[in-house]
Amino acid sequence: MKLVLMDQDHPEFPSPDNALDDPDGLLAVGGNLSPDTLLTAYSQGIFPWFQDDDPILWWNPSTRCIIEPENLYISSRLRRLLRQNRYTVTGDTAFEKVISACAKPRDDGGTWITDEMIEAYIELFHQGYAHCVEVWQQDKLVGGIYGVLIGKIFCGESMFSAVDNGSKIAIAHLCQWMQVSGMQWLDCQLVNPHLTSLGAHSIKRSVFLKELQKTPCIKRGWSFPQQSQWTEALLTNGS
Repeated sequence: MKLVLMDQDHPEFPSPDNALDDPDGLLAVGGNLSPDTLLTAYSQGIFPWFQDDDPILWWNPSTRCIIEPENLYISSRLRRLLRQNRYTVTGDTAFEKVISACAKPRDDGGTWITDEMIEAYIELFHQGYAHCVEVWQQDKLVGGIYGVLIGKIFCGESMFSAVDNGSKIAIAHLCQWMQVSGMQWLDCQLVNPHLTSLGAHSIKRSVFLKELQKTPCIKRGWSFPQQSQWTEALLTNGS
């Protein structure tokens, strides 16, 4: 396969079948991060991922990491934290703070969330397509996740923790809301040990895209509560 170079002003995404095998899923380069371009990408299972010094790179990997909300694995330690209600969990009250926290360099010193990416997703948030869940310890933001809502699929982009299990608390409350709201998958894009510990698993690209076609890219009402309460009976998978 040949990597497709997209026009900056009028980008057109190639078929996912054109994605490279090595590196897995690299589909196109170039284009822009306008809301229309991003929404077109997500509706086709494509997402941007690049470093500061790179051009915009677009990906659609051969396998997709997902979590079914009803199958979220909750460890005994996480369950105790959720029962204690030690933290306040909210939705869409501090999007810029969440994405900025996610963008801070990790242990390896790097970050893929560039200033350009931050600006693009803040605009998507203002348009009602990007959303976040925040975890607070009193008035301090200590965990969160943000992403893009496409029909019944929440495309998670990044998460962060400033305390142990901060991001897991955010995911647990997000999955609880998704289950109540009839949502299907939390799209985690690429598998890693942190996600597999929560019950994430990989499915084939074709399966993911087939399901995505059933959920058109429309602005869906974000009904996540201003202050989420943990309901033990909803998510029972775990120890």
